[in-house]
Amino acid sequence: MSFVCRFAPSPTGPLHIGGVRTALFNWLLAKKNNGKYYLRIEDTDKERSKDEFKNQIINSLSWLGIKHDGAEYIQSKNIDKHTAIAKRLVEKDFAYYCYCSAEELEDQKALAKKKSLPFIYNRKCRDLKDKKNKPAVLRFKSKISGSALIKDLVQGDKNISNSTIEDFVILRKDNTPTYQLSATVDDHEMKITHIIRGDDHMINSFKQKQIYEAMTWEVPNFAHIPLIHSDKGKKLSKRDNASTLEDYKKIGIMSDALRNYLLRLGWSHKDKEIFTKQESIDLFDLNGVGKSPSKLDMSRILSMNETYIKKIDEKELFKLFKEYVLKYKKPFDVSKDDILIKCIGFLKNKAKTLEDIFSNAQYIIDDDIKIGDEDQKLLNDQSKLIIKDFISEFKKLPSLNKETLEPLIKLLIENHKTNFKGVGQPLRIGLTGSRFGPGLYDVILSLDKAEVVKRLSSI
Repeated sequence: MSFVCRFAPSPTGPLHIGGVRTALFNWLLAKKNNGKYYLRIEDTDKERSKDEFKNQIINSLSWLGIKHDGAEYIQSKNIDKHTAIAKRLVEKDFAYYCYCSAEELEDQKALAKKKSLPFIYNRKCRDLKDKKNKPAVLRFKSKISGSALIKDLVQGDKNISNSTIEDFVILRKDNTPTYQLSATVDDHEMKITHIIRGDDHMINSFKQKQIYEAMTWEVPNFAHIPLIHSDKGKKLSKRDNASTLEDYKKIGIMSDALRNYLLRLGWSHKDKEIFTKQESIDLFDLNGVGKSPSKLDMSRILSMNETYIKKIDEKELFKLFKEYVLKYKKPFDVSKDDILIKCIGFLKNKAKTLEDIFSNAQYIIDDDIKIGDEDQKLLNDQSKLIIKDFISEFKKLPSLNKETLEPLIKLLIENHKTNFKGVGQPLRIGLTGSRFGPGLYDVILSLDKAEVVKRLSSI
């Protein structure tokens, strides 16, 4: 069997994390089976569709390593084909013109609501013989009796009564096609064999299957994956924090880590947690996709990202770190590259994100250290005396390494009758601007001797 899959987002906003997982599953299924994966931009909503969102979708998927085959398929360029199929459906007596006014439809909806029933158009115009000279929508003539079956590759057999599917609109009054028609025609034109999408599309699949059957086209395989829920257990929406890919990129989540997390969000393979890209392709199958919604877990994402930070080659980590800082934080002097590369080993210590590494590295990137109000309060008279004594003894050191620094720190602890924190905290604040951050010895040894003296002397 050939495998041709597609991801079909609308460019009406930033790419949603649920959409990213859908794209990933389509891409994996295609690649696993040596098939094709296409990207279709469904831009028929002209008022809300924007090129900036189209470009963001393309760039975001590329960032994750999800590369589509061929050029992007732009849905709006195929509208003539959609409308032509609509006319064919009329000729084949599978569609009819509906002249009901908006007021009539609102009355029908109000009546259905009053009876606590779902609204289904009453088919008033279904059997009209003559076409009227007035604006009309075109409705698909859905089956009234019997039932419909979809052999879903994730959810199993789904069977519903045809009477629950209304005569849905396929052309609006302005002759523009609706989603149901455009998606079906495009999937047929693109020879899509497997449609993987969220299970909120289940009813759409039943509607579109009727169009396939009316046109005597081969019906594709359907797989409906459970939705992603927020940490509160509700359907994730674009209004939730960390719902779009950009939200994750801004805090320094790495692409490999996020892709691995999304792979495991609703799919499993034995007890394996970490997958390379090639392992993802080799091992993925729809049998491993669960039937229940998955809950987005930010702590798990951070844990996954921390694992990747620890495992990745440090030169590659620095490259990703620099790209992140330049895009989301600030430019910095390239002369700092060497020292940052040398220090990346301890700067990444306990870091869960690239943003954490940036926080740890700011004292290197910035020459002017700014001490916050809370840290400034910790620099009391004893702290300043400790700093003064440290500078005096530090200048005498013949060489700088941990072996020469440890006796000096121990001496200060004894002379000032304190502990390591009592000495280390004021020194770290003076050198980095914060009591938090990398280890004291790492900080001191990462700076030039004259720079250490300069920073501490300014306290």
